[in-house]
Amino acid sequence: MIRRITRRAFTRNFTALVASLGLACVPVRSDAQQPAPPRRIGVVLVARSPEDKEWQAFRQELLEAGYAEGRNLVIEWRFSSGDYARVPELVRDLVQRRVEVIIVDTTVATQTAKHATSTIPIVMTSIADPVGSGLVASLARPGGNITGLSIMATDLGGKRLQLLKDLVPHLARVAVLTNPDSTFTPKVSDELKAVAPSLAIELSFVGVRTPEGFGPAFTIIRRAHAQALYVIEDSFFFTHRTTLSKLTSEARLPAIFAQARVVEEGGLMSYGPDFSDLFRRSAGYVDKILKGAKPGDLPIEQPIKYELTVNLKTAKALGITIPESILQRADEVIR
Repeated sequence: MIRRITRRAFTRNFTALVASLGLACVPVRSDAQQPAPPRRIGVVLVARSPEDKEWQAFRQELLEAGYAEGRNLVIEWRFSSGDYARVPELVRDLVQRRVEVIIVDTTVATQTAKHATSTIPIVMTSIADPVGSGLVASLARPGGNITGLSIMATDLGGKRLQLLKDLVPHLARVAVLTNPDSTFTPKVSDELKAVAPSLAIELSFVGVRTPEGFGPAFTIIRRAHAQALYVIEDSFFFTHRTTLSKLTSEARLPAIFAQARVVEEGGLMSYGPDFSDLFRRSAGYVDKILKGAKPGDLPIEQPIKYELTVNLKTAKALGITIPESILQRADEVIR
């Protein structure tokens, strides 16, 4: 049986067939369907952990710049838990994974990364003295593959000594805790020696290189009849801040530190850069580099925010009354 097809039906079917063939012949652009791969950066942690507020500030700044972890950004976290011996293997791992930027939080990690790669950009979050450490040629024009932020600042030593004098008016003897292996120590030591005579303060320098050295160091401090302790900023001391706070409390010594975090966890007083702000600003360097900037062309910046932190609980335990002049200047008072 022959079925007749009307002219209208034939035209409709033929048009549909041509249309389907036409669609089938349109080339499909596979590249337009593929999202861009996420950017990949690596972070070498020595003194802090990824959960610390400083790194949260770093993450938030990256997010505001358009980088979302799990979507268009992968952060390879490597944490040594304060063990400097593990830093080389952590850096090597990130280099082998070919991350686009390596972010570092200590001088040791920066030096290790510099020796491991001359091509992957390195961003410092808060390095004490990058020029004196031989990491960069200058702050204005670092050159090479390293840039970021430095906590190198003048007059901090004098200001901290003055704070101790304000705290203990009859202060005459101050012990200074140093890490002899730090390239930053000589600069701060010279500054303290220059300021101390004007405050009628005699300084005793005591070096500690290992955790086992803290006990003997405090024995020397007690024998020197020190009335207060000045801790020169160093990632080694920050890593062992719990031990330091415990020993200063047992020795009933008022102590001043560089990082507010130490005071938040039991230290008496600190004056130094706002590290959350430094870490936040370091994310800006990462953003610029991922967008094509050369690290050697990005000037190294210094702190613009400083904070004075006082712990009244610790003061009470030490039998110390914090003068009103210090409390009025404090950015944070822990009660």
